Amino acid sequence: MNDNRPNLLLITVDQMRGDCLSILGHPVVETPNLDQLARRGMLFHNAYSSTPTCVPARAALFTGMSPRSHGRVGYEEKVPWRYEHTLPGELAKAGYHTQCVGKMHVDPARSLCGFHHVMLHDGYLHHNRFKHTNTVAESHDSCDDYLPWLRERAGASADLIDLGLDCNASTVARPWHLPEALHPTNWVVTQSIDFLRRRDPGKPFFLWSSFVRPHPPFDPPQVYWDRYDGADFPDPVVGDWAERDDPARSGLDPVARSGIVPIRRLRRAMAAYYALITHIDDQLGRLMNAMEEYGVLDNTVIVFTSDHGELLGDHHLFRKALPYEGSAKVPLLIADPGGKLGIRQGVSVDAVAELRDIMPTLLECAGAGIPDTVDGESLMRARERAQEGSWRPYIHGEHAYGEQSHQYLTDGRQKYIWFTQTGEEQLFDLEFDPHELVNRAGEASYAASLLLWRERLVRELDGREEGYVQSGKLVVGREPRTCLRHILPQEGC
Repeated sequence: MNDNRPNLLLITVDQMRGDCLSILGHPVVETPNLDQLARRGMLFHNAYSSTPTCVPARAALFTGMSPRSHGRVGYEEKVPWRYEHTLPGELAKAGYHTQCVGKMHVDPARSLCGFHHVMLHDGYLHHNRFKHTNTVAESHDSCDDYLPWLRERAGASADLIDLGLDCNASTVARPWHLPEALHPTNWVVTQSIDFLRRRDPGKPFFLWSSFVRPHPPFDPPQVYWDRYDGADFPDPVVGDWAERDDPARSGLDPVARSGIVPIRRLRRAMAAYYALITHIDDQLGRLMNAMEEYGVLDNTVIVFTSDHGELLGDHHLFRKALPYEGSAKVPLLIADPGGKLGIRQGVSVDAVAELRDIMPTLLECAGAGIPDTVDGESLMRARERAQEGSWRPYIHGEHAYGEQSHQYLTDGRQKYIWFTQTGEEQLFDLEFDPHELVNRAGEASYAASLLLWRERLVRELDGREEGYVQSGKLVVGREPRTCLRHILPQEGC
């Protein structure tokens, strides 16, 4: 093995929108450390999560597979992870010392999925907290590493629900009530730095620092809350196709998926969300300083991304799962802080990327083989290949989501959405309408584009077990499945 192989650091956050980097011109949020990493590498402007909720998005990160291949085409807990090839597993086989700190969201919760070691904090997951349905081994008190750490420092009664905020409460917020050093964001960096102390110095390392925030609860430390509370935020965007009324007053639900939220409550939630992002950014500065002190920063490839975004009131929608830009588009950058590893510096990439591409990218950086099961492609030459015309023309995404179950396609310039239960189609011209304000599906001037995208979707779905295509046509009303049969145990998902 070549002892000069680079170390690899994958930084993932949870539920961070693709537009929430100040280097991209966001009018409010500040991310100086991420901006600096972007300047030292490649910044991707059209990166997406194919199935934008936690479990299926992480399946793409772990396996490099498309939704059709990894089988998780919606959100479903308690379906075992039995993948032959995973990113940490392949790197471990290649001689890397592998460690994850933070969120995994796999099943069983303590599955290593190829890592040598995991320091686990999945956040507040209901299926791990429900005391009437869980085994002892799967209960949060048993499988989480952050909670006992917190109780040693904040008292035996400390818990994740002390603030009164639900784990999906995207419309309410309040400041963190304990010292900042005890916040889960700080904990991930504290444990990541400790790995730098404990790692095997004879091997290159792969460290996955996986943050739960800015996923709810929206609970930034007070200093970050103060920075954004009362700021002049731009209003959420609302398309001409969006619901304008909320007769059921759904927006009053703290975990609302849609509705009209009282404006003061919404602005406090937005302030907390942006504050959590800047808190993460400052802690990443702390991690970069530690890496420099340990002498590893200049020989480390760093990838930063999110599993999906947060709608945050766009189109009167909240949370994730839907295919709109706030939910499905994610930040993505690949950095070479030392400038010694051949990664181009300060490059913007428009080629459409997806989370499945991260596994082959990191394996290429490590000089490791890429398994045949991987559907993604290394991003190292994506910009050049896009200019040559040899990069993928679009990505396919989907999500089983009840009446809002959908399929979508995008090349970063246009986006086509088909709602499987109603047959509704949407077509957005992202070049001229990046906020998806106008649905072009019914416009004569876009008829040819609509037909092209529909035909592409037919090809993507032909032969699927749900029966979405018959006689070359899309079929409305087929029952969506959150998991495909090939990954299920004996009983259904």
